[in-house]
Amino acid sequence: MADPVCPKTGDRMHRGVQPVTITYKDQSETLNMPGWYCKKCGEGIHTGSDMRESDRALARMKARHAGLPAPEDVRRIRKELGLTQKAAGLLIGGGPWAFQKYESGAVTVNRAVASALTLLEQNPDGLAILRQRAGEVSA
Repeated sequence: MADPVCPKTGDRMHRGVQPVTITYKDQSETLNMPGWYCKKCGEGIHTGSDMRESDRALARMKARHAGLPAPEDVRRIRKELGLTQKAAGLLIGGGPWAFQKYESGAVTVNRAVASALTLLEQNPDGLAILRQRAGEVSA
């Protein structure tokens, strides 16, 4: 998007970052939101890539509200287990692209995956059981 015009003032907008507060149920989070902003009225326009910030914040709040791990926690646990995103999706559940979606905040993990991650975080030896099971299923 090249130099959009403010829908309120007609002035040229400038690329920048401004604090924006988003709310989900009983939670609020303020984040630095990239976008195009009008210097006169503060109106903002956000592109799809700008919205990643608010999408991730919303995913974190939804996860917290539901008692599920946030995207950052999913990534941390997966890395501690030494798994690639693809391997985690195939062993733990969701399919080969699931963990990319969980970790980006595009999708909130379901309760079954959250439970498996919790158990594996406490007992990483459980991976051997999942690997054995995956070998039996693919054989």
